[in-house]
Amino acid sequence: LSLSVLLCPRVWTSLENGRVMSQPAGVPVEGALYIGALFPMSGGWPGGQACLPSAQMALDLVNNRTDILPDYELELIHYDSMCDPGEATKLLYDLLYTEPIKIVLMPGCSGVSTLVAEAARMWNLIVLSYGSSSPALSNRLRFPTFFRTHPSATLHNPTRVQLFQKWKWTRIATIQQTTEVFTSTLDDLEERTKEAGIEISVRQSFLTDPAVAVKNLKRQDARIIVGLFYETEARKVFCEVFKEKLYGKKVVWFLIGWYADNWFKIKDPAINCTVENMTEAVEGHVTTEIVMLNPETIKGASNLTSQEFIAALMSRLGGMNPEDTGGFQEAPLAYDAVWAHGERGRRLEDFNYNNHDITSEIYRALNSSSFEGVSGHVVFDAQGSRMAMTLIEQLQGNQSTLSPTGLGDRGVRFLSQKLFSVVAVFAGLGILLGFLCLSFNIYNGAVRYIQNSQPYLNNMTAVGCMMALAAVFPLGIDGHHIHRSQFPVVCQFRLWLLGLGFSLAYGSMFTKIWWVHTLFTKKEEKKEKKKLLEPWKLYATVGVLLAVDFISLLVWQIVDPLHITVEKFTREAPKGDLDVLIQPLLEHCSSEKMNTWLGVVYGYKGLLLLLGIFLAYETKSVSTEKINDHRAVGMAIYNVAVLCMITAPITMILSSQQDASFAFASMATVFSSYITLVVLFVPKVTPLLPPPLHKLFHFFLPPTVLSFIHRVVYSLSRGLNCDLPRPHL
Repeated sequence: LSLSVLLCPRVWTSLENGRVMSQPAGVPVEGALYIGALFPMSGGWPGGQACLPSAQMALDLVNNRTDILPDYELELIHYDSMCDPGEATKLLYDLLYTEPIKIVLMPGCSGVSTLVAEAARMWNLIVLSYGSSSPALSNRLRFPTFFRTHPSATLHNPTRVQLFQKWKWTRIATIQQTTEVFTSTLDDLEERTKEAGIEISVRQSFLTDPAVAVKNLKRQDARIIVGLFYETEARKVFCEVFKEKLYGKKVVWFLIGWYADNWFKIKDPAINCTVENMTEAVEGHVTTEIVMLNPETIKGASNLTSQEFIAALMSRLGGMNPEDTGGFQEAPLAYDAVWAHGERGRRLEDFNYNNHDITSEIYRALNSSSFEGVSGHVVFDAQGSRMAMTLIEQLQGNQSTLSPTGLGDRGVRFLSQKLFSVVAVFAGLGILLGFLCLSFNIYNGAVRYIQNSQPYLNNMTAVGCMMALAAVFPLGIDGHHIHRSQFPVVCQFRLWLLGLGFSLAYGSMFTKIWWVHTLFTKKEEKKEKKKLLEPWKLYATVGVLLAVDFISLLVWQIVDPLHITVEKFTREAPKGDLDVLIQPLLEHCSSEKMNTWLGVVYGYKGLLLLLGIFLAYETKSVSTEKINDHRAVGMAIYNVAVLCMITAPITMILSSQQDASFAFASMATVFSSYITLVVLFVPKVTPLLPPPLHKLFHFFLPPTVLSFIHRVVYSLSRGLNCDLPRPHL
């Protein structure tokens, strides 16, 4: 027993003078096997327009080959079902009660296939459909002899749900034509969305006129809409969609993918919208459909590649536009249906409507079919449905693409690059200023009033200020500049630069004020003016403060290293016409016990700052040549302490505002470093300016202004006990 028909029943027809001719019924031919087919040449899905020529191509090849059905000729008796179950009832009666006997029935539309498949078992007939997608047809108890080369419509629902999850959509709407195929598909979709935590907030249906259903979608503010309807109704729906303006960037439509390519441009007297209106309304819609044409260039059972098949079909259509031809996409399924075959021992001409054995043989032949066709690999599941891959497309600019544009809902907040650039310039200039001050201090180390200011401690202050200013750069680096994997290194770099820079800069100033207070504020020591201050004690004090910071940072890094954490904020609407909610994300440097570590560091540094303020106040009236700039150090300590005590809590409060937090932290670092360098070094630099610089000042500044500045600097130097020459004007 051999059977070479599987999918498309539009075989054994020929195109003559532009119209379809059928093999005359009622005249049995010896050795002929008859297939009764219902082709929808019109109606909701006019798929027979392309499937019939496609099936005829396959049938001609089968009948001309001696290795497939050597003793038989396949003949097709077909009618136009108009995709109407009522019309199909009458045609099915004619097929069953008119000679010759048919061995297989081949309907097209789901509604027609449901009727035919439910009745066929009473006549022991196998039903093979090429264009039915109703999930109800997968019921083996109800349709025990049904097969189809078009998969069930529920095959697309898992794909739809995965797309919803990928784009983080939690509420969708549906609109369907009231037929069994779409109702059962939507029931399956609703079950799957519930499992995925997605809500179908609006569910609309219509029979023939979708106007009210579309208005209800607009009234309910539907944005993600799944539409399930035939092609003719699709034009009606999108004409109403255009009228209600239910399209654009704020709306995403999911449609069935087996419509003709330019289905929305086909003239339809049932709608009053222009082609331009329809084109505008359908822009951006997403479709899901099975892969109906094998993308690989391999020859299957028919010895044709998919590309060769399309070329032959175009010739068979005789100049008809494939974009306007119903069923053109499904034509490969119809072609491959003819090539599904099996071999058994009983002769097919013995078949009658009471012969259950031959029906079982045909059933087993179809159930075990597995071959390469022009539509891909042909194989059936336990319910008789074709198994296939799913193709996702989106119409963009009236062109289909395989990767639909998703509406993003996550946005990482980055630091303002303008703010970072401005602060970076100030920090860079501050580092240059620190380098000049350090160079000046080293170069003029032999000058007496610089020697009396403990220049090594001032050098530490300059280096510490430069390190603190350098920390501004990693402080402003985020995901805009580096990869996420490099962020932990930047986090550690920030911490070490800022921590050690503060220890050097503030620690050296604190050491000066500490020893001034220790040696020169006690009454018995005020009398001992010649008491020496040993330098190693100063360096040891700075070393202790630096060691405490180094050990604490090292322990922090080993025990609880910094890493990147992401802070999520309330979703917000973006600017523009995009109807999405953006999930703002902010990346932080953090650790598991960040608050504990910050509490320890802030507590320790805070005590040093408070103690520094107290010591500066206590020593404001002390006059000593051993540390002749301790008053300038006191002024710098006031500056650093006030800025740190204000900035630290503010940056913690504003940690979720990346620009404000960076601005406060970086500018506090910049200003405190600038003020420290100016207060400590400018009074020492001015008296030693070379004559060319004096001439340059005279050139750019009027004598009166220069005189005023010179007097201010001289007064400041006198107040700091610096032995500077009186200005000569």
